[in-house]
Amino acid sequence: MMNEPESGLPEQTEQPDLVRRLAEAPPAEALDTLRRLVLDHSVEVLRAARPDSATAALDPGRAFRDLGLDSVALVGLVTSLSAATGRKLPARILFDHPTPEAIARHLGAELLGIDAAGASAAVVPRAGADSDDPVAVVGIGCRLPGGVTSPEELWELVSEGRHTISGFPEDRGWDLARLFDPDTSKPGTTYAQEAGFVEGAAEFDADFFGISPREALAMDPQQRLLLEVSWEAFERAGIDPGTLHGSSTGVFVGAEQQEYGPRLDEAAAGVDGYLVTGNALSVAAGRVSYHYGLNGPAYAVDTACSGSLVALHLAMQALRSGECSLALAGGAAVLSRPGTFTAFSRQRALAPDGRCKAFAAAADGTQFAEGVGLVVLERLSDARRNGHRVLAVLRGSAVNQDGASNGLTAPSGIAQQQVIRSALADAGLSAAEVDAVEAHGTGTTLGDPIEAHALLATYGQGRDAAGAPLWLGSLKSNIGHTQAAAGVAGVIKMVMALRHGVLPKTLHVDAPSDQVDWSAGAVELLTESLPWERVDGRPRRAGISSFGVSGTNAHLIVEEAEEELPAVDEHPDGLADEDLAAVPAVPWVISARNQAALRDQAARLLSYVESHTTDHPVHVGYSLATTRARLPHRAVFVGRDGAELRAGLAAFAHGAEAPPQPLPVRGKVAFVFPGQGTQWVGMGARLARESSVFAARLGECAEALAPLVDWSLWDVL
Repeated sequence: MMNEPESGLPEQTEQPDLVRRLAEAPPAEALDTLRRLVLDHSVEVLRAARPDSATAALDPGRAFRDLGLDSVALVGLVTSLSAATGRKLPARILFDHPTPEAIARHLGAELLGIDAAGASAAVVPRAGADSDDPVAVVGIGCRLPGGVTSPEELWELVSEGRHTISGFPEDRGWDLARLFDPDTSKPGTTYAQEAGFVEGAAEFDADFFGISPREALAMDPQQRLLLEVSWEAFERAGIDPGTLHGSSTGVFVGAEQQEYGPRLDEAAAGVDGYLVTGNALSVAAGRVSYHYGLNGPAYAVDTACSGSLVALHLAMQALRSGECSLALAGGAAVLSRPGTFTAFSRQRALAPDGRCKAFAAAADGTQFAEGVGLVVLERLSDARRNGHRVLAVLRGSAVNQDGASNGLTAPSGIAQQQVIRSALADAGLSAAEVDAVEAHGTGTTLGDPIEAHALLATYGQGRDAAGAPLWLGSLKSNIGHTQAAAGVAGVIKMVMALRHGVLPKTLHVDAPSDQVDWSAGAVELLTESLPWERVDGRPRRAGISSFGVSGTNAHLIVEEAEEELPAVDEHPDGLADEDLAAVPAVPWVISARNQAALRDQAARLLSYVESHTTDHPVHVGYSLATTRARLPHRAVFVGRDGAELRAGLAAFAHGAEAPPQPLPVRGKVAFVFPGQGTQWVGMGARLARESSVFAARLGECAEALAPLVDWSLWDVL
């Protein structure tokens, strides 16, 4: 018996013409040929297995299982590819490389020695630890109460001092008539009638993520929203999510079980098998990694209300140690059932009016809310090198435990002081070098005074040199307590505050709590919004706290990023400001999974450009072309100025123009000049004169044709 070599391509027959031709082609072209080879053979196998069904174009990024190839079909595909490549491929190869794209890249590496990017393969050592390299925030995605779907919308909400709560949702199957009862002691009811809910939490574009309707139904809404928000966070970081496949990107999610769906033994047929993963907390992170093909660490942590800040702490540690090169971190909380409200009603812990009055004399309880927030993190040096916009810098973080406090769920002021001091030490800062704290601040009569005294004992001391108190606020006064997402929501708020140079006010403070000795240190509540001035020229900084009911505490320090002022020749689109006016026309490119979504994309882009009229069309076009995924349904709008481009967008978004047909997935583009009639005179020649890239490629074509014909391509043109 002979053992298989570890390469995964154990036996080599005589080298076929295919391999010889691939070896002579440029690496990128060879990989494209292999990709089409795998797709063509996959289609043939599918047709053989299902002769009566039509086979559409296959997406090379989707798993063979999702494309419809069962175990028998996979064996046939392995046999077919073995014959085409002249190598006997092991059956397991399609499990190790489960998509057409992955197997094409693997074949490229094994047959030709080229990597996924189309370059000669080389061994790259894992990055070592660099504790001196800060962690940068390069992208943000979120869904929060009040219809908030972006960090900019969250900033509008807090900067305007808005408070957002709504009635209980009617699309979740809750018995609302039975649920409310003003009697605080009646089991199974709540005296709260309003809270902070994420709009559209029950909606999900399953087809976009290649998920079947049954599996989507079995998925906890937290998993669904994490997929949607992760996509947005990557794109807002200027990263095409499709390019992350196979990378060492890590996923770190704080979340809690939310009682979604029936018990496993009570589920309906067809859904029961999916509930195992649909409701598993571990899959909240693992599904994100699976969808994008990420090979970095993936953690889902449940430390209750501190979950998302603990997740950020873990992500920072992983980046610093070199365990991952990019990290997606945050948290999610979607209330599938009203049990949280009924349970806390028995404890009289909810504010009857639905308002979190953090650190106020009138504080009378918290109010729960929902939210999903994710940030894309990268080592600062990597972010600068990769050209990613740095929104803020995470200077330090710490996590600890209350231990034996005065009750299982009772907070420990000593532990809170310790976690703050540990975070400051990790950041290499003194307490006086931090300007503000986004507090846990839930509005409870027990927790808030304990937290305030911990802040007074740490940040409130030694601030004479700072010349200003520590300013204290809480996002929960605006949107409620978003549970496991509360920490990352606070981070997003403070990142936006740093970028705008404003400390927004905290709401519902009739007077500072009389349960706190505010004279014990220099800490003041942000009862009014204030300009965020820099002290002695140093960067502005803020601390963010989250404390879990299980006793796990987390504190993180965020710092404003240094302003980057690129030279004129370093503009990402290659144009100086004075050259922008000379651009004769600008293309705006959008793409989507289907035609309806393409119109929606046009409408969203139109809404953006109408509210950001100072953005130059060239800058918008550059971002659309370089920082968005390339999906099969596409449209291009060309205009000489913003008005023409907006008019084209409006016509398409409102249905006045027919949608274009989808492009072949990863197909090639060719320029065709079908004739030299009066309508085509000089067409190719003019393009060759005006585009050096086109002229160079045309020259290659002329050289390739020369031995085959008795005429010159240049002469014909």
